[in-house]
Amino acid sequence: MVGRKTQAFEHPIDARWLMAYAAGLGDHAPAYLDTVTQAIAAHPVFPVCLEWPAILDCNNLPGSEHASTEERARRVHATHDLHLYRPIQAGEVLTTTASVVSVRRIKPGAAQTTRLDTVDADGNLVCRTYQLGISRGVDLVGDPAQSEVIPEPPNRESVRGHGLHESIEMPVSAGAAHVYTECARIWNPIHTDRSVALAAGLPDIILHGTATMALAVSRIVERVVAGDPTRVRRLGGRFSAMVLMPSTLRLELHGVRDGVVAFTVLTEDGRPAFSDGFLCFDG
Repeated sequence: MVGRKTQAFEHPIDARWLMAYAAGLGDHAPAYLDTVTQAIAAHPVFPVCLEWPAILDCNNLPGSEHASTEERARRVHATHDLHLYRPIQAGEVLTTTASVVSVRRIKPGAAQTTRLDTVDADGNLVCRTYQLGISRGVDLVGDPAQSEVIPEPPNRESVRGHGLHESIEMPVSAGAAHVYTECARIWNPIHTDRSVALAAGLPDIILHGTATMALAVSRIVERVVAGDPTRVRRLGGRFSAMVLMPSTLRLELHGVRDGVVAFTVLTEDGRPAFSDGFLCFDG
């Protein structure tokens, strides 16, 4: 699978979708909703909406047929590293593809890194994501393989203790996953279908990891970059624990330095739901 690319998925971007994504997060900032005073901006995490069809299509790449349905069900989204090269705008058509760039063994199972590229009509790169997925308890047959250098995240430890330090509550409603599913157009039944979630061994439906990340990014944009999402250049971190609903998450801002914010999202019982979080922005 390494080095192979999925088919291309074309996405007409309209203001309705951009507004719905922000509103689905409960983010009512004028940058996302006010069509009178300004052009509608895309939420920094909006690219996950465009990437979902390509992620699913990775299951059709030659080599993927060796994974059983049961093994695929054990695949979890482990880390996310989104690079934003320019703002996404309403009225344009963007195209997304996914390429598998690495497979390797780690203690929990088989790890696969996928690169997701979104380009505009002229072929210029708009955003790129490196996403690590782990198939827990699944073995890797053969040797590890890697087709390119995967960028390292920014040094979060150098940020801790500098500048802003704050703790912010983030309420999550009982229907948050259903709303996010429809607004993001990301359909995975473990987030909305209780029978499927229970059959998968989960205690109930769970919130999308990207929704947890996006809730945190909304607060960071508001408090650190003066409400201007177009200044965000990179964001990511590690998905560490399930988020049940309803519940109240807590965003811990550990510091900001040289255009980098370090943060963690904690569950209601104090476990990290999203750890090693970072957001990079233009001064």
